Amino acid sequence: MRVNRIIANLHVADVDAAKSFYMEYLGLRTEEFNMGWVARYTSPETGVNLQLVTRDATSSEDSVVSVLTDDIDSAYAEAQQLGFEIVRPLTTEAWGVRRFLVRAPDGNVVNIVNHRD
Repeated sequence: MRVNRIIANLHVADVDAAKSFYMEYLGLRTEEFNMGWVARYTSPETGVNLQLVTRDATSSEDSVVSVLTDDIDSAYAEAQQLGFEIVRPLTTEAWGVRRFLVRAPDGNVVNIVNHRD
């Protein structure tokens, strides 16, 4: 699988209550998106970013990172071929991304995602 970017998913109780710390203190001043349950904040100077997540809206388990790839179908096939546990099958979500969640051998759940262009 070709990885284009990895973004940490930080669990918070309330995205809106937490965002001022990350935006003001850490300087992640650009809110790329905010869906209520997940939001991404980025530094306009460096491009560094972080996602705040309360709970995954469509999966029974939360992921610790989001891994962006340009070939989601191959990534899904490879995960299955390698025998990794698929936590959520490959799905096109209502907000437009295609993704699946897979459990790493260490137990962490990873969100493998392809954003629409």
